[in-house]
Amino acid sequence: MLLVKDEQKADQKTEEDRLPLQHVAIIMDGNGRWAKSRRLPKFAGHKKGADAVRGIVEACCDLDIKYLTLYAFSSENWNRPLEEVSDLMGLLKIYLTKEIDELHQKNIRISFIGSRNRLSKNIISLIDMAEEKTRNNDKLRLTLALNYGGQEEIVNATKQVAEQVKSGDLQVEDIDEKLFASHLYTGEIPEPDLIIRTSGEQRLSNFMLWQAAYAEFVFQDVFWPDFSRKQLCDAIDEYYKRDRRYGARP
Repeated sequence: MLLVKDEQKADQKTEEDRLPLQHVAIIMDGNGRWAKSRRLPKFAGHKKGADAVRGIVEACCDLDIKYLTLYAFSSENWNRPLEEVSDLMGLLKIYLTKEIDELHQKNIRISFIGSRNRLSKNIISLIDMAEEKTRNNDKLRLTLALNYGGQEEIVNATKQVAEQVKSGDLQVEDIDEKLFASHLYTGEIPEPDLIIRTSGEQRLSNFMLWQAAYAEFVFQDVFWPDFSRKQLCDAIDEYYKRDRRYGARP
């Protein structure tokens, strides 16, 4: 009986004291292996993965999560076969063409992080259009990491800070974590509370290296095309079991 009471107290404390969850970031992995396991072309896996994005965006809106960042295409993905890269870019064009109106109607703001130097002009134009159209929406901030690399992001931020010091607009003594973070692609959004990776792999793969300093990680064995609201809720439940100390003691 005492044990039951203690467990109830523990649950109550967790409910009262747990930190809010406002930013979820997901490394969407396993499209190709999902397709291979079904003897389908990789494009089928990527298409099914794009469908999964729609469901997770809706789930985050329902769960009142304010920020969702998805690792859509890394700077290293250019090394994949040309046909696969072309398929991925084609899917991105379709998504930006067909989904933006619906996202806008649902009060969702979409933004992109990453370098645009290898993207085609028509994709850049669609990105600019999507960002501008949804700029004032505030239900959910959906960020797609496209042609993104965490190391490159840090190097670019370092160059910006160095240029300010060189021009005399910034003193070395004024450089701190907050100032540096403001020069990252994600300078406008909070750091992720929870990072999820699908497919069973357990690594960041050059994703949000600076921002992940105190994030909680959940790795799931499900391939991304099969990732649904249930898996998202399972990851969130796991997050709330964690004790986020940020290097301190409770």
